[in-house]
Amino acid sequence: MRPTGMLHLGHYTGALENWITQQNLLLPDGSRAYQTCFLIADYHSLTTSLDTSGLYGHSIDMLTDWLAAGVDPEKSPVFRQSQVKEHAELFLIFSMLITTARLERNPTLKEQVRDLNMDSLVYGHLGYPVLQAADILLYKGDVVPVGEDQIPHVEITREIARKFNSHYQHPQLGDVFPEPEPKITKFARLVGLDGKAKMSKSLGNTILLSDGPDEVMKKMRPAVTDTQKVRRNDPGRPEVCLVYSYHQKFSSIEQLSTIEEGCRSGALGCVDCKKMCAANISSELAPILEKRRYYEERPDLVKAILHEGEQKARTIAGETMREVREAMKIGEVSA
Repeated sequence: MRPTGMLHLGHYTGALENWITQQNLLLPDGSRAYQTCFLIADYHSLTTSLDTSGLYGHSIDMLTDWLAAGVDPEKSPVFRQSQVKEHAELFLIFSMLITTARLERNPTLKEQVRDLNMDSLVYGHLGYPVLQAADILLYKGDVVPVGEDQIPHVEITREIARKFNSHYQHPQLGDVFPEPEPKITKFARLVGLDGKAKMSKSLGNTILLSDGPDEVMKKMRPAVTDTQKVRRNDPGRPEVCLVYSYHQKFSSIEQLSTIEEGCRSGALGCVDCKKMCAANISSELAPILEKRRYYEERPDLVKAILHEGEQKARTIAGETMREVREAMKIGEVSA
């Protein structure tokens, strides 16, 4: 995840919640289903902005939210991309294994250029999926939890792994890299409170994981609803109402039935509907807020967790790069 500071509900429902579920998933014998790593992708943030003045602070804020939401550093090392030099080293090697024409065909790149109104493309942005391949394969990742828009990047990673393995074989291991499979995550992509786009702090349409109940209610009040439901007794259409889409994520099945019936009949007004929604969101955020306060009061602990995770990552990454050099016979001293 790119470090943009404090996280919002969109980050939580779109990725973080699923990551934590996979981190804690157990097999029938009680062993962990996945060995997970969580990467703070600070190099990737440079593809859209060269301003690094707030990068460290944003990384700490994001990590604090990760920990509050349930990321367990004992199970999952957390680390900054920039502090493990092997990311850049493997990226350089991988960049020799793919053509610019192949990267230019990346549909995700085309969408980003369009959505960001980019007049020109820097090399780093074009090579974004190559660095992503290094991020994955440096830790021998064989399962990558992604949304559907990231599947093309995982496919590029698979192509690079195949090409490396076809050119270079390790004398003992054979293939150095696995071909990772995308794991499509089941998530709720929340539209922002303005109803126009996905949640984004730059658009001011978010609810932060760090927002208390009063702030959640304050932000929920102006949230858009069914434009045809003007007065309390007007019948509404839950299927087109932004607030109801939040209810579908944060309210119980029993509540949903009552809310839908009340909206359609006009018995439930939008103000009361928003109050219920805000209360349910705050209820889910309550344990996250409590844990966040714990880590906010212990900034040295957060930094220590980060530094320990980075040391673990360096150990894994260093071993992978040793295997890469042995396979490529780079640095080999002849007898």
